[in-house]
Amino acid sequence: MLNISASRKGRRQPLDLNIAPLIDMVFILLIFFLVTTSFVKESGVDIDRPSAATAAVQEKAAIMIGVTKDNQIYMENRQIDIRAVRANVERALAENPEGTVVIVADKYSRTGVAIEVMDACRMAGAEAVSIAARLPGSSD
Repeated sequence: MLNISASRKGRRQPLDLNIAPLIDMVFILLIFFLVTTSFVKESGVDIDRPSAATAAVQEKAAIMIGVTKDNQIYMENRQIDIRAVRANVERALAENPEGTVVIVADKYSRTGVAIEVMDACRMAGAEAVSIAARLPGSSD
């Protein structure tokens, strides 16, 4: 007599699932997203920005420079001197040539310091330099 269940068991081969190509694909996607993402470098300090009725939202700001109410300048979470702004912006623009510069100045900081920072950014080669403001009535 023919035993069907025994013959099925004898022909059954173990299922071998190779996930190496799947892991390779995940790493390739991860590298792709890391390379194509532009990172925003924050100034590193909390600043009370002035409000402006004509403030516009800027989508891409790659380089942020903060000016505190004590007229101290911060870039990438560290305090820098006014003389070092140009070199730091040149380095940041070398990493991201299409980067824009946003100066986030406290509303109680001296205007002269913000102008000096803006001038140093333009001398470093930044074409798009703007000063951050908030819309009236917004909390940030």
